[in-house]
Amino acid sequence: MALFQYIVGRFVSYFVVLFIGLTITFFLPRLMPSDPIEQYIFELQSQAGQTMSPDEMANLRETLSQIYGLDGSLVSQYLGYLERVILHFDFGPSFASFPAPVIGFIVRALPWTLGLLATTTLIAWTIGNLIGLRAGYHHNSRAATVMEVVGVALYPIPYYIVALVLIMVFGYLLSIFPLTTTIRPGPLTFAKMRVILYNSVLPALSIIVVGLGWNILSMKALSFAHKEEGYVTFARLKGTPSRTIMNSYVGRNSLLPQITGLTLSLGAIFSGALLIEILFSYPGMGLLMRTAASSGDYNMLYGTILVTIFAVATATLVLDLIYPVFDPRIRYR
Repeated sequence: MALFQYIVGRFVSYFVVLFIGLTITFFLPRLMPSDPIEQYIFELQSQAGQTMSPDEMANLRETLSQIYGLDGSLVSQYLGYLERVILHFDFGPSFASFPAPVIGFIVRALPWTLGLLATTTLIAWTIGNLIGLRAGYHHNSRAATVMEVVGVALYPIPYYIVALVLIMVFGYLLSIFPLTTTIRPGPLTFAKMRVILYNSVLPALSIIVVGLGWNILSMKALSFAHKEEGYVTFARLKGTPSRTIMNSYVGRNSLLPQITGLTLSLGAIFSGALLIEILFSYPGMGLLMRTAASSGDYNMLYGTILVTIFAVATATLVLDLIYPVFDPRIRYR
């Protein structure tokens, strides 16, 4: 019964977050100072080299408002927006690349962001916890002190600072990696996979380095606290090997709060990945979002933001649902 209530509660929270995200992404672009329709008309006149008459501009403005879903009252726009997004997952056409649909741009950009984020988050979380576990369990050793100093030094550094340092050192001074991401379109071959990995080293390293700091410090504190628990002392008195105590007793119990911490930090990790994509011109959601914001592309902006919210909320839901696997108290309470 407790497990059922736990699952139902997580799904309710999940749908509430998505609804709030839907509402925010509708109103947020409309608070921007730029008007996409007026900007499009201005660019159209500039390219044509002539000025339209007032009647032609009024007709064009009305047509564009209908196409972009900006006609009618704010309430009718909001209801139409909910219907399109929820029922059809349709964000409409891109303002800046009309008539190309927004979903096409998102489908091409999302795998880059998910691939970068999933890989780097898993690497940083795993390595950080392994280092922190050993640093906390062997807290009197010199290596543990060095690990703690490294964690303290890395934890407060923002993602973009690490990215800028890596760009300056490995991209500009040493010229080992490219300053910006350059991946040509085409079929996925072995040669192209090498190019993708080569261009992804610095963006991935930026996320991993920052993620290591928090994981090392938090896991060190947790493992040090669990090391002094009664069940660990009892296992040590029974003659249980030290490695078994560290991994099976201290490590497993210290891992539970780390999973919760990973769930709570997914939003910050995702936002950090978007900033890094912008700095490296990485062809993911971050670069797409920046382009949409600079061009006043309402549909592209709320599409990218909503997909980002959906991805983070879904990842959090998955972690919450697998949490009972690690914590049997939820299953048997």
